[in-house]
Amino acid sequence: MRKPKIAVVLFNLGGPDRMESVRPFLLNLFRDPAILRVPFFVRPILARIIARARVKPAQDNYAILGGKSPLLDLTRDQGTALEAALPELDIRAFIAMRYWHPFSEQTAREVKDWDPDEIVLLPLYPHYSTTTTGSSLTAWREAASKTGLMKKVTSICCYHADPLYLAAMAGLVQRSYDEARAALDPAIPLRVLFSAHGLPEIIVTKGDPYQHQIEQTVAGTIAHLTIPGLDSAICYQSRATPQKWIGPSTEEELERAARDKTAVLVVPIAFVSEHSETLVELDVEYREFAHKHGVPGYFRTPAANSDPAFIAALATLVRHALAIGPGLCRAPHGIPCPAQHKDCPHRLATPA
Repeated sequence: MRKPKIAVVLFNLGGPDRMESVRPFLLNLFRDPAILRVPFFVRPILARIIARARVKPAQDNYAILGGKSPLLDLTRDQGTALEAALPELDIRAFIAMRYWHPFSEQTAREVKDWDPDEIVLLPLYPHYSTTTTGSSLTAWREAASKTGLMKKVTSICCYHADPLYLAAMAGLVQRSYDEARAALDPAIPLRVLFSAHGLPEIIVTKGDPYQHQIEQTVAGTIAHLTIPGLDSAICYQSRATPQKWIGPSTEEELERAARDKTAVLVVPIAFVSEHSETLVELDVEYREFAHKHGVPGYFRTPAANSDPAFIAALATLVRHALAIGPGLCRAPHGIPCPAQHKDCPHRLATPA
């Protein structure tokens, strides 16, 4: 009997593949109306201004990483691992990056040529935001229409509260916490900082569910840990525009840790792959910031990458999506967003 032929399209941000790609990558990022929410006639000008100001710092960061982002290679590894985790399917993982190659149109053509029975769209963003999954879904719909890709499609919205995903994250945190605790003087306390990518406050105020979902993930991850009396906090990193962003910032939490004379374990809770915001911002810039301010110990939980428990969670998501059928679905046991988060694609009016 023929196995179902399933294309799984992994959505991710993308990153420069060489130093010359940094500026066009930044321009693509800030030209996205989901990212830079200004009138359309202003956006190209403002995008050029912001990109110009950020090119040199970004190039410095990618120089630390060997001149390119590791994100595409890591996403390929995740796709290969996911294929192996679904032996009952004739599955092929494709990659659609949002701001650098391979873009959605190229990927849609490759999917069309492979001619699957069904397509599952799987964002490597566990938390839904209009700036990430929402933008990627829009780009994919446009690419599929342009290329004439007509297949049954199931889009996974988010999996921030999926039990298997939470257990996988908790496993990573528990191991790194135990390692950090073993390396520290027993007299020094240890605080876990769940650091997520920030968003402009106005985007959240207008209904984006991202911050709510981050809080759900942190609560669910903590519930899986075996750390009595855990000291923890949520914070946000990677501010990119002059607007007011959600907080507290990771820098503010590091300053508080210094005042409290507590070491920190930083958990990149919104990222499932290593890239510049973990390997440089967390591992280099914030480590130096913490040392400068007198934080007595700085440790970091690795991103999931191809962690077997994380890949197993993704495989279950794919099975669930296929069982639900075409359309938009959330993870098994997913918690609906409260009604005030009206940008949730399900728009569920549930009690806050």
